[in-house]
Amino acid sequence: MACPSQRTTVRARGPRVAACAADRGAGRLSIVVDTASFIFDIGFVLLLAALAGWIARRVGLPDVIGWLAAGIVVGPFTPGFVADRTEIAVLADIGVVLLLFEVGLELDLRRIRRDSPTVLWAAPLQVFVTVGVSTALVGLALGTGPVVSAIVGLAVASSSSAVIASLAGGDVHADRSLETAMSWSGIQDLVTVVLAAVLFSIDGVDDLPLPLAIAGLLLYAAAVVLVARVLPGILKKLLDAEDVFLLVSLATAITMAGLGAIVFHVPVALAAFVAGLAITESHETLQLRRNLMPFRAVFAVFFFVSIGFVFDPTLLGAALPLLGLFIALVVLAKAAVIAGIGRTTRLTGHPVLVATALGQMGEFGFVIAATLLLNGQISKTTFAAVIAAVAISVAVSTILYRALRGRLPRHRGAHRAAKEAGTSAIPLPTTSATTSAAPPTSGTPSTSGPP
Repeated sequence: MACPSQRTTVRARGPRVAACAADRGAGRLSIVVDTASFIFDIGFVLLLAALAGWIARRVGLPDVIGWLAAGIVVGPFTPGFVADRTEIAVLADIGVVLLLFEVGLELDLRRIRRDSPTVLWAAPLQVFVTVGVSTALVGLALGTGPVVSAIVGLAVASSSSAVIASLAGGDVHADRSLETAMSWSGIQDLVTVVLAAVLFSIDGVDDLPLPLAIAGLLLYAAAVVLVARVLPGILKKLLDAEDVFLLVSLATAITMAGLGAIVFHVPVALAAFVAGLAITESHETLQLRRNLMPFRAVFAVFFFVSIGFVFDPTLLGAALPLLGLFIALVVLAKAAVIAGIGRTTRLTGHPVLVATALGQMGEFGFVIAATLLLNGQISKTTFAAVIAAVAISVAVSTILYRALRGRLPRHRGAHRAAKEAGTSAIPLPTTSATTSAAPPTSGTPSTSGPP
């Protein structure tokens, strides 16, 4: 076939590829990869996200809020520079895979059963209550069927483990309320992804009958368990080869998620979570998680930027009633339910602090809302309401928790133990939560407010 006389640009999911005839007489074709614009987009978006995240952190908000704002700035609904979403989306897909793979890695069911056994049944109960209430009210508000309304309810029912980790400053185990909240969030994610897979199959989003969808999920889980059996041994042999260990760590997460989607028809996000969940905790898998964290941090930025990219601020006015509904559901059908369960059970941590930390919508809310929008099952106005609800609930939860943690004991029984010791019931922000409050010393930091 003759080479065209003018350079033809072929648009792909990645870089722009330009093909031209370098020597027509000899019939040779040279492929020129034009990546300058792609590289500029990546660099500009990362710089803008870093600045926005830093500003958010300076005013006491999670970095996620800044990253969403950066996506809005470079999106098509605001004036100025517009990034190429097709290119950003590929990096965003990798980001959500690494993010949910790590969430699965962090979920240790044996540790939760040992340290917070109540969470194993309380978190699923909360999810079902939240989804049940949301299904009824969302159905009335949107006029959607029970399945789509329940899927939207799943977005409300789950919380962000990344936000909880940011509240802990990197050491969740130093605060019993946040430790319990992190375990609760992990069980939420587990229940949510399973219900989402079932509900999407019932609704026909995956184009698979429910029995086949469940069979695919079970077969994928079995395959992941087999991989998880041999992976620690492979990683152990590679501990001395840091570069190879790093490549295997990154490739494992991405390959398992892709395998689940292509072969077993499991959604990529769910496949990544299941793959992480199946890998048992060991010295090698802890090193794997440490290796993935820098990559997850970078690619997760693109995930949140891509969500902000498709958010249309001009729809906020029309979305206000739905936004109010979602915020009310987060407060009354989730946070209040968690606090109520905490007060009536032997929950580790202060019930109000646990409920406040969990009183926000998380990453699965983005994934679910984006999937429903892509399939035309919710409108752009509803999508805007979900995204705004996530951002507002995360911001309010963060501010409220930091305001309350200096005024409430971080675990059950702290008031009683403090009274017996003759000290204040307010724990020191820089010390681990224990069953008794230590008397202050001359070198003790002030407890007048959060650090």
